[in-house]
Amino acid sequence: MSTEIDTPASPRRRRGHGLRSATLLGPAFVAAIAYVDPGNVAANLTAGAKYGYLLIWVLVLANAMAVLIQYLSAKLGLVTGRSLPEMLGQRLRTGNRRAFWLQAEAMAAATDLAEVIGGAIALHLLFGLPLFVGGLITGVVSMVILTIQSRHGQRTFEFVVIGLLAIITIGFLTGLAFTDVSGKDALAGLVPRFEGSETVLLAASMLGATVMPHAIYLHSALARDRHGAAGHGPRLRLLLRITRWDVSGSLIIAGGVNIGMLLLAASALRGVPGTDSIEGAHAAIQSSLGSGVAVMFGIGLLASGLASTSVGCAAGSEIMHGLLHMRIPLLARRMVTLIPALVVLAIGVDPTLALVLSQVVLSLCIPFALIPLVRMTSDRQLMGPERNKPLTTILAWVCAGLITALNIALLWLTISGSG
Repeated sequence: MSTEIDTPASPRRRRGHGLRSATLLGPAFVAAIAYVDPGNVAANLTAGAKYGYLLIWVLVLANAMAVLIQYLSAKLGLVTGRSLPEMLGQRLRTGNRRAFWLQAEAMAAATDLAEVIGGAIALHLLFGLPLFVGGLITGVVSMVILTIQSRHGQRTFEFVVIGLLAIITIGFLTGLAFTDVSGKDALAGLVPRFEGSETVLLAASMLGATVMPHAIYLHSALARDRHGAAGHGPRLRLLLRITRWDVSGSLIIAGGVNIGMLLLAASALRGVPGTDSIEGAHAAIQSSLGSGVAVMFGIGLLASGLASTSVGCAAGSEIMHGLLHMRIPLLARRMVTLIPALVVLAIGVDPTLALVLSQVVLSLCIPFALIPLVRMTSDRQLMGPERNKPLTTILAWVCAGLITALNIALLWLTISGSG
């Protein structure tokens, strides 16, 4: 009798099941691009260069929250067959729906601003191009990436984005091999604390760059479009299990990149003049770690800008469709949303400051996406047996409360000028 009996315990069957499961991965890696966009670079380098290892805890906490939040978003799309913006569009009255869209559109504009500026800075660092020209090129290349999604489907788009994520990871983490990170100070940075109002501003900026509202809106649509509405039963349970692996794996990578950037700045750029800007950090990296590391950093920044601006544009399109019940072609939206970023570059606003402030705007917009998500995924009538378990609901509300509290503290300290 053959020993290759195809039973559930058979190695052949397990390998085949594993390969089939692997082909279902991908939507979370697209959403994860939002967690390694140029806004992260500005916020993390600024935090590390000015305050060393102090704010590592913000990144660790934010990444842990992001894993839960992105899973809930994907689950909503799989169970209901509708995205979070579509659910909001169905439940809100006309006036409230339009007001909610204006808030979400401001968030989308802040997202696009960060991503286009990041690509422009990268092209300036790599090739000496003027920032305006670099922003224009970033916008054009992002149109090409969006064309891939439109013509060749989501799976091909996922492969392109995953490839860019790999470039981002290598580009941003190469420098760690050439610097000495203090393990003791890094561990001390896991203790939650602030040092004045500027650290609260930076923490909110880092939070806005890590827990991204447009990724919360988009992931529900990505999961739905990739897998369809799974309903209830064995297929849904399989997809939810794979989604947990998808989210965990992608955000472990993204979180590692963010923490790596802060560690690099804290260990190699602390106290170096001008390192609170991306250009200054690049110059310091080139001076202390060599031109090769600086080039890799620039390539990672460029890949980050190109990938994230494409994903951000897709998110904005889904938000408009869900809340206004209208959809315009992605390329047309890309052309329209490119204008504010080009204006900022043309009038000479400090690009790093614009990046950090854009992340603060994103942080302020997170509760508008997060609170409805927690409420919907905890709704027995909407989610049925897949509604959040009590512990999941508690953790999700804790995340929402922490984020909201940090934003309130940010506004108070900024307005009062204390600290």
